[in-house]
Amino acid sequence: MISIYLYALIPVVSILLGGITGLFKTPNAGFRSSVLHFAGGVVFSVVAVELLPDIIKNHRPIEVGIGFGLGIATMLAVKYFSEKFQKNAEKSAVKNTLPMGLLVALAIDLLIDGVLLGVGFAAGSTEGILLSIALALETFSLGLAVVLACMDSNFSKQKNLIILLVLGACFFVGAVLGITLLGGLSQEWLELVLSFGLAALLFLVTEELLKEAHEEKETLLQTSMFFVGFLIFLLVGMVV
Repeated sequence: MISIYLYALIPVVSILLGGITGLFKTPNAGFRSSVLHFAGGVVFSVVAVELLPDIIKNHRPIEVGIGFGLGIATMLAVKYFSEKFQKNAEKSAVKNTLPMGLLVALAIDLLIDGVLLGVGFAAGSTEGILLSIALALETFSLGLAVVLACMDSNFSKQKNLIILLVLGACFFVGAVLGITLLGGLSQEWLELVLSFGLAALLFLVTEELLKEAHEEKETLLQTSMFFVGFLIFLLVGMVV
């Protein structure tokens, strides 16, 4: 059990590393796009290779339908309210204030990502480990995004690090909740939760990682990173 919590700390450390990288050296758009493409490929690989086969083999279409539907509804609701909050915050924004809309959206996203890590370990240790690495790549990019978004507010490096620590704590709290609450579930409830996680992860890839990756003009190399990430973790999943 202790090792599981250590894996849950990997994305937390990663968001700090991403933020520190942004504090001392602003990465170019191409680097960030490559990281996002690679992370998208990794998450999609975990979904296709690890989670989906486990869900299908149990043949519980009712639980799968309910869980998947709830997952999509939840992610759409989170997206709607976070975007609404961000727009309201931007209208009333003044200099040297936090970009609250972005930070609230990221905190909610990281909390859900933490729970999804618990879903991965509920499905099996391999799924959990791969998902931990995939989410670490995502949180690295998020750390960069947070620091870049706070640059206009002229915050000190200490304040930026505090923000990153709070966001990392949101992920870890979600992971602890996911790991502790999902461990004793019956097969029916576990199938529902896994389907919920499946929908949320697909949403993460299509509406967050790849959407952000395509905001900048990209090269063929950056696009190929999605498939590199998918292939690497497909092979890892076969040999682990």
